[in-house]
Amino acid sequence: MRRYVAIAVPLLVAALLAGHRLVPDSPGNLGSLLEAFLPWLGLAVPVLFELAVWRRSVPAMIAALVPAVAWAAVFGAQALPAGDGPADLVVVQHNVSDENADPAGTARALASARPDLIGLEEVTPEALPSYDGALAGGYPFHAVYGTVGLWSRYHIIESGPIDIKPSGLEADWRRGLRAVVAAPGGEVVVFVAHLPSVRPGLRGFNTSRRDDSARKLGAFVAAEPARRVVVIGDLNATVDDRGLRPLTSRLTWSRSGFAWSFPARAPVARIDQIMARGATVAGVRTLPKTGSDHLPITARIAFA
Repeated sequence: MRRYVAIAVPLLVAALLAGHRLVPDSPGNLGSLLEAFLPWLGLAVPVLFELAVWRRSVPAMIAALVPAVAWAAVFGAQALPAGDGPADLVVVQHNVSDENADPAGTARALASARPDLIGLEEVTPEALPSYDGALAGGYPFHAVYGTVGLWSRYHIIESGPIDIKPSGLEADWRRGLRAVVAAPGGEVVVFVAHLPSVRPGLRGFNTSRRDDSARKLGAFVAAEPARRVVVIGDLNATVDDRGLRPLTSRLTWSRSGFAWSFPARAPVARIDQIMARGATVAGVRTLPKTGSDHLPITARIAFA
C-alpha cells in the first residue's frame, strides 16, 4: 500500500499543477485558493524525491520527477531572471498602504526607479499632498480619484473614474480610474484599479467581491476602443487565479520573474499587477521595501 501512495502523491501534485483549472471552486473557493499559491507546490518535489530515495524505491523516484516536469512546464519561464529588453514605457505599481508613515519617502523611492508612469493605491486624502509634492518635479501630470492615482511624465489628456464597485458596498467606494496619456509613439489608455481583498472565513476563501470587481474592470477593458492599453493595480489575485480571467483573457503580462509583492516582510505571491494590450510586458521585478505592507513592482512595456 505504501508503494502505491509513494507513486500516487507525486502524480496528484503534478495533476494539480497542470490541471488546476479543473479543481472546482466549491466548497469554499478551493480552486482559487490553490491558484493563489500554485508555484509553492514545487516545494513538494524535493521532499517527495528524498522520501523515495530513503525508501530506495525506483518507481517512487521516477514518479517524483513527474511534478518536477509539470512545475517546469508551468513556471519554468517565470523562474528565469527578468530581462531588460526595449521599452516604450517603464511602469511602477504600488499599493502604498493607507497606514504608510512616510508617504513622501515612499514617493521618492518609487521615482528613483525612473519610471514613466506610477500607479498608486490606498492614497488617502491626508497623504495626497505628500505624494504630489515628492513627485511634482519628475511627474507633473497626475490624476487621482478616490484612493487610486496615476502620476506621469507625459501629459494626461483626459481622465475620469470608472465604476468597479462590487455590489453591496458603500457609494463612496472609489478604486478605479481611466486616463489617456500622450506617450511617445501615440496615446495610451491607462487603467489604475484596486480590487477588493479576499478573506478566509467560515465558508472558506471568500472571493466574491474581488471577482465581481474584476468582471467590471474586464468589461471596461473589453469595451475600450484604444489599441494601446495598460492596466496597473493591486488586483488582490495572482495571474493564475481564475478570478482574474476577465482580465488575463484580454491582456498580456510578463512571463519571466516571480516578483512576489505581498506581504512585504515575507512575500509569497504577486497580487500587484502590470498588464497590457497590444504590447509585450517584460522585466517585471520588485523594488526595495517602502513604508507599505506591499512591495512595489516595475515592468517594461513595448508596444507592438
